[in-house]
Amino acid sequence: MRFVLRRLGFYLVAAWAALTLNFFLPRLMPGDPASALFARFAGRVSPEALQALRETFGLTDASIFSQYVTYLRHVLTGEFGISVAYFPTPVSTVIGTGLFWTIFLAGSAVLVSFTLGTLLGILAAWRRRGWVDTWLPSTFVFLGAFPYFWLAMVALYVFGFLLGWFPLGHAYGDDLAPGFNLTFLTDVARHAALPIATVVIATLGGWLLTMRNTMIGVLGSDYVNLARAKGLTPSRVVLRYAARNALLPSVTGFGMALGYVLGGSLLTEIVFSYPGQGYLLVQAVRNQDYPLMQGIFLVITLAVLGANWLVDLVYVWLDPRTREAS
Repeated sequence: MRFVLRRLGFYLVAAWAALTLNFFLPRLMPGDPASALFARFAGRVSPEALQALRETFGLTDASIFSQYVTYLRHVLTGEFGISVAYFPTPVSTVIGTGLFWTIFLAGSAVLVSFTLGTLLGILAAWRRRGWVDTWLPSTFVFLGAFPYFWLAMVALYVFGFLLGWFPLGHAYGDDLAPGFNLTFLTDVARHAALPIATVVIATLGGWLLTMRNTMIGVLGSDYVNLARAKGLTPSRVVLRYAARNALLPSVTGFGMALGYVLGGSLLTEIVFSYPGQGYLLVQAVRNQDYPLMQGIFLVITLAVLGANWLVDLVYVWLDPRTREAS
């Protein structure tokens, strides 16, 4: 318990540091949203109305320290301000529109890639020099050498445009109304199949090689040889003794990948015109939308920190030495 609380304290400090960087980094960019706002409404809005818009977006002439304190207070109360690019929609509403689709798309891809790669890595290490160990690692490593957005464009052109097996973009058909019914869910699955498949193909080789190489080292350890000498079944030796310990490096990678789900699908969402966080982030940067940028960066940062803390909890469960050290 002390280990968990100590790690929680570390992540709280890291979250404060991330919040501070999240406040200052957009303000170091050249230009400011106030100039873009003036250019957008020049000649059509009175100076008084423009000043009111500045205050609405938090673009005041107060000192940077005062703005920082106000920013922290608003974050703690869940107030992220009004989006400049999607005025007059609140930032929380804008982020909420793309958050579900990003979690569904990238989260499913990471989960499928990690699970499939880990299982294939266990099989490749246990059946050395078999067809799984001979062909699959090199094949998926070769495919993973290509940028996943390039694979996405090739897959979209071949399977979407030429063959017409999958839709060309978006999360669901324009003629469907969102709802929890079989027709809508099936259409969502068809639209997500190709983006998820491209991310899985591009990342599967890393999970497979990591698990395979770690498993090979663990299978030669003394406690695994002792388990074999006791007459335990091969499946029990592989799953309970070897795989559980070999899984630790992959769990760390899975935690990092899970944390980066919210920001790592940026290019995939652009290629497939998927309405997720990646598209929103591009629009926020183009429009110098401080509130929206800060809101998206905050969501990504908290997701990374939260995922890593969960990995620490899983470590405590998987590795008894962690509990003993704490």
